[in-house]
Amino acid sequence: MSPPKTPEPSPSTRDRILQTAERLFAEKGIDSVSLREITAAAGVNIAAVHYHFGSKKMVLEELFAQRSEPIAKRRLELLSQVRRDKKGKPVLEDVLHAFLQPALQARAEPGGASFVLLRARIAFENAEVRKAVLGKAFDASSREFLRILAQALPDLAQDEMYWRFHFVLGAMVYTMAAPGRIEAITDGAVDSTDNAAALSRLVAFAAAGLRA
Repeated sequence: MSPPKTPEPSPSTRDRILQTAERLFAEKGIDSVSLREITAAAGVNIAAVHYHFGSKKMVLEELFAQRSEPIAKRRLELLSQVRRDKKGKPVLEDVLHAFLQPALQARAEPGGASFVLLRARIAFENAEVRKAVLGKAFDASSREFLRILAQALPDLAQDEMYWRFHFVLGAMVYTMAAPGRIEAITDGAVDSTDNAAALSRLVAFAAAGLRA
């Protein structure tokens, strides 16, 4: 007879608020969700939110920081390990893999579906929110990516590199969100939620665009 399973510990009030807010923000958008809606769904009172966070904006910043920190950290680790060719230039596909893989992998983490939808929604928030959330989370790793990308493509003008990075970001966020459009128009022949397939094709597509 197998020993009884140890019950999973219940999430703390703070974690319950974060998990609930993430789900609601992803489903409805940030502006459409009130603190009272979060507290009602989490089964806590409004004082708990003010005690742990202070405001809805701080709830958003904290939950995004928890999710984004492992992505940014893994990016920097992978960027430090990229292969270099005989001329000492970073291998472009390795650089792209280092940047894209941690973001796509986030979909497979517990609660990842809500996070990637939230990440997509934040792209359309006002500049103050984008700077407070995305800037704090990803500016350092994005700048390191651009620094190494410039080494991999030394003949590409800086402004052109920035534009092409902008397009790579767009493809990444859309792929992370997996809206199902490609599945619909191919009658299911393509599964954009397949992380390995999506990553492989996105790296090849981005490399071709950056080299063009």
